Amino acid sequence: PAFGLFIFTIARDPLRIIILIAGAFFWLVSLLLSSLIWFIAVKASDPQDEQLQKGLLIFGVMFSVLLQEAFRFLYYKLLRKAIEGLVALSEDGCSPISIQQMAYVAGVGFGLMSGAFSMINLLADALGPGTVGIHGDSQLYFLTSAFMTMVLIFLHTFWGILFFHGCEHRRWWEIAAVVIMHLTVSGLSFCNPLYVGSLVPSYLLMAAAAAWAYLLSGGSAQNLRRFLLCKC
Repeated sequence: PAFGLFIFTIARDPLRIIILIAGAFFWLVSLLLSSLIWFIAVKASDPQDEQLQKGLLIFGVMFSVLLQEAFRFLYYKLLRKAIEGLVALSEDGCSPISIQQMAYVAGVGFGLMSGAFSMINLLADALGPGTVGIHGDSQLYFLTSAFMTMVLIFLHTFWGILFFHGCEHRRWWEIAAVVIMHLTVSGLSFCNPLYVGSLVPSYLLMAAAAAWAYLLSGGSAQNLRRFLLCKC
């Protein structure tokens, strides 16, 4: 379903494809920088100290989230400049794409790259050695990881809409809400292998973020009802 976002809403528009690829690149750079910082911290510490290593892992996750949101802000500033350039070059003085559409496409770009890396990690684990659950661990590791990857892709999409709206209207509390939700979802991963403790709250946050993004994009309860009932 997540990759259907690209096929049905982005693939036919070259400008949207460019924005999506650039958004994916920004997420990739943020991951590279956060991974580099975490790698240096691990190498400079005592590998035998389990408490320290766990603390560094938590620090790495939180730092990565903050860096991703910082790059989301930088990407917003870049796209804002791009809109001004498109308006200046257009004959009618209008941009061929709105900031709301840019927010959606940028969010999908962040989400798809995040999902791609999650899938790579899953495939690496699937190569072995051993079988999942052979030592009494949960056999639902791959299934729950797939559901978690999907929720992160959708969340990045909704967060992109909320974040850009907050920047556009200078509602800094909306930006703070996105950062807090991102930190919360990432922190919930430490509940594993108690997968219910991470999946259920993440999907509840996704539903809340989806409703919020829908309303900020101009949606209404009446339009949603007409869509669900297949009425034009």
